[in-house]
Amino acid sequence: MPTSPRPLQIPLSDGANLRAELFPAAGETPSPGVVVLHESFGLNDDIRRLAARFAKAGYAALAPDLYSHGTRLVCLTRVLVDMLSGGVSREIADIHAARDALAAMDDVDAQRIAVAGFCQGGGFALIAATRPGFSAAAVNYGVVPSDRSKLDGVCPVVASYGAKDRVVGRAHAERLERHLSALGVPHDIKTYDGAGHSFYSKVDGWQGMLARVPTPMAVGYDEQAAEDGWRRVLAFFEEHVS
Repeated sequence: MPTSPRPLQIPLSDGANLRAELFPAAGETPSPGVVVLHESFGLNDDIRRLAARFAKAGYAALAPDLYSHGTRLVCLTRVLVDMLSGGVSREIADIHAARDALAAMDDVDAQRIAVAGFCQGGGFALIAATRPGFSAAAVNYGVVPSDRSKLDGVCPVVASYGAKDRVVGRAHAERLERHLSALGVPHDIKTYDGAGHSFYSKVDGWQGMLARVPTPMAVGYDEQAAEDGWRRVLAFFEEHVS
């Protein structure tokens, strides 16, 4: 990875700490910032690679560990239950705590902070972006609520989905397009015909083996979709954040 992360412990209002890793921005400061939200696999080397890429592009990238409140299995189970019930307030509070920690850094411009999420992090990014504090959101194959009112107040959104993903694919992209158009929110949404779910991810080890198991989500890295998606995210952030 081109940028070495710095581990952080972010104090929360309930007395707990949120683990996170900071990737300092390359280039001039104060820099814009981005909160990078992990997939269901957690804060792994793949998310570190993506955060480091944001840092190389000039963004101070902070990747919080949304599984900070217990073992990974316990946290993943709780997050999945929260997502299914619509009660993701703990995760959204953690994301905004990470945002506030990033904004408080001397070398970060508090008025220029984005959020970028992948898989479950994409869904969290979309909901977190409805609260003040983010200038733009990158939503990558994230769940979109059917109730449009849940997106009231959302900031500009750039989003990417894979057409081969039969769970969180084209239908969610089209729903997001309808919601944002009706709300008058600037957006750039694209569905990639050759890609499935998690097309940015290059996971290896047991996570890679699990990701390669055939599922309706068609999980797998797709270089063409990933590179075009990355180009679109940076262009959108340049317009709305930088």
